Amino acid sequence: MDGIALMVNEHKNIKRMLEVIRKACLGIMNGNEIDYADFEAMIDFVRNYADKHHHGKEEKILFNRMVDEIGSVAEKLIKYGMLVEHDLGRLYMTELEEALIKFKAGDAEAKLDVIANAVSYTHLLSRHIDKEDNVAYTFAKRELSEETLNTVNSECDKYEEDMSKIGFQNKYIEMLEQLEKKYK
Repeated sequence: MDGIALMVNEHKNIKRMLEVIRKACLGIMNGNEIDYADFEAMIDFVRNYADKHHHGKEEKILFNRMVDEIGSVAEKLIKYGMLVEHDLGRLYMTELEEALIKFKAGDAEAKLDVIANAVSYTHLLSRHIDKEDNVAYTFAKRELSEETLNTVNSECDKYEEDMSKIGFQNKYIEMLEQLEKKYK
């Protein structure tokens, strides 16, 4: 399997969740109550599918090899671009989770923070995905040796196989599909 193509495909699923998050926030703005279970599922998807699963492959399998093999140009792109944005996305999820807790406890102003952090995450990830698909990944495919790309592919295969055995991917795609049905 082409590991980079797999990551591009995962981006499509992540972008689908970004649409769900935006629609849930629009519903709140239009007077709907916050569905805490849905937001918990969205945060779960982001933290586990987008971050641990997808970003984990980037950070542990692809990006380190880019820095090691390509050098300073890749280091700048990865360390001062992609990884900074991964961390910022994690911050938005933490802030979203805290805002949900505050709002549930009666802090009416926290509703603003729920929407602000959720929508900020969608903006960040939309731009981030575009940069990875059109800059970082194409740079990797062009500059990494065939041997390194084969190693990336092999390690992605093994990782996907291990996660598939525990039903990880199916769990999160099913979660995504259920939320999409609700937030059309």
